[in-house]
Amino acid sequence: MAPPTGTTGTQLGRRQWAFAFALVTSLFFTWGFAYGLLDVLNAHFQTVFGISKLQSTLLQLAYFGAYFVWAPFAGIFMRRVGYKKGIHIGLGLYSIGAVFFWPSAKYESYGGFVGSTFVIGCGLSTLEVAANSYISVLGTPQYAAARLNFSQGFQGVASFAGPLIASRWFFTGANATSLGTVQWVYLAVAGLGIVLNILFFFCDLPEITEDALAEEIDEVGITDGQGPFWKQYRCIFGFVAQTAYVGAQVTIASFAVNFLVDQGVGIDQSKASQLFSFCQVTFTVGRFLGVLMLNFIDPALLLAFYGFCCTLFCLLVSQLPGYSAVACLFCLFFFESICYPCIFTLGTKNLGVHTKRGSGLIVMGVGGGAWYPSAQGALADATNTRHSYLVPVSGYIAMTIYAVGLVVDQSRKNGFSFRNRDELTNNLKHTSDHFSPTESPPGDAKGRSSSEKKVFSDELVRVA
Repeated sequence: MAPPTGTTGTQLGRRQWAFAFALVTSLFFTWGFAYGLLDVLNAHFQTVFGISKLQSTLLQLAYFGAYFVWAPFAGIFMRRVGYKKGIHIGLGLYSIGAVFFWPSAKYESYGGFVGSTFVIGCGLSTLEVAANSYISVLGTPQYAAARLNFSQGFQGVASFAGPLIASRWFFTGANATSLGTVQWVYLAVAGLGIVLNILFFFCDLPEITEDALAEEIDEVGITDGQGPFWKQYRCIFGFVAQTAYVGAQVTIASFAVNFLVDQGVGIDQSKASQLFSFCQVTFTVGRFLGVLMLNFIDPALLLAFYGFCCTLFCLLVSQLPGYSAVACLFCLFFFESICYPCIFTLGTKNLGVHTKRGSGLIVMGVGGGAWYPSAQGALADATNTRHSYLVPVSGYIAMTIYAVGLVVDQSRKNGFSFRNRDELTNNLKHTSDHFSPTESPPGDAKGRSSSEKKVFSDELVRVA
């Protein structure tokens, strides 16, 4: 099946761009809510099923293992049929997995929860390949990181809504040792997925194709996406960095409730769940602040600084006692905020015809969340939860190395710059300088300056 004909994000008008941006951004709420509930269920199932910290990480293994297994196929599928049909498949799997939480809770089957979580993970990995990639290319590459951070900020809003609901309904009274409220919450989650699927069916979503993207960057002389996919080193190393970072981020959140309770400062599970939701609030605030900074600061440079801060505060969490460690945990959540969107946009930048395949590979890196929690759970059972926070330090170090490598590579090619640069416009001017006044640049490059005036996405992100 041939891919659908389409356009590029820079060619959309204001109304068309705003509609597409808002519609796809609504998807980020769906997996943010599911992810927020997952971390709290980890601690809840330890109580209900009487399982160890290590055994409870089977939920993370199923959820993030689905990303590792399914995301590459999602990228290949979307290359053939487009973003919209990929979104339908993702929302369908998401709703099916949520529905099966009902019989799992009814029959108190931990294996059923693990299997249902795997199906939800397959659906959400499909949505991530579609939504992250679509937002990244919905405008100029210069502000791709800012756009994706803005959209994923709404994922953060949903992430702290999950623990707040859990603290009210999962950990109080008779619900603390039962699964009755779990089935109702996930039935509502399934309903949300169905409603979104219906909305997307009746909405006209502009299709942005890889051929159009490749033509756009070729017109201004950018050759980064040329050659076979296995030579797109920025993307391949981005997959490694994303695997390491997501593994660290997931395991930090997975044991946050256990960590807060084990600090010995009078924090019970209900209060720990509330504090965890405040950690997610800190994360979300950091993400929206990151949107402002990414309008002016080079994304690779900012990612390198945030990676260093994540490494430092994670080490402090593992070593300091009491409220000092709790404060460092909040700082750690703040500096995690921009990391995932920046790695994604930097790894898929200027891929041209490889955009969707590269998006699938970077989202596949979310599978790092499958094995990091198991490693930390084993160390937590052997020692204590606080010392187990040494495990995610390795993930932050790997991410920082990737970011520093990109800064060095950019400096070697174009000179060091603290500010965020517009490569399309700069390369257009460079291309035009090679032609005399009577000659025309190749392709449609001559008309780029007028088409650039239609890019309203950057204006909206900067205002936001």
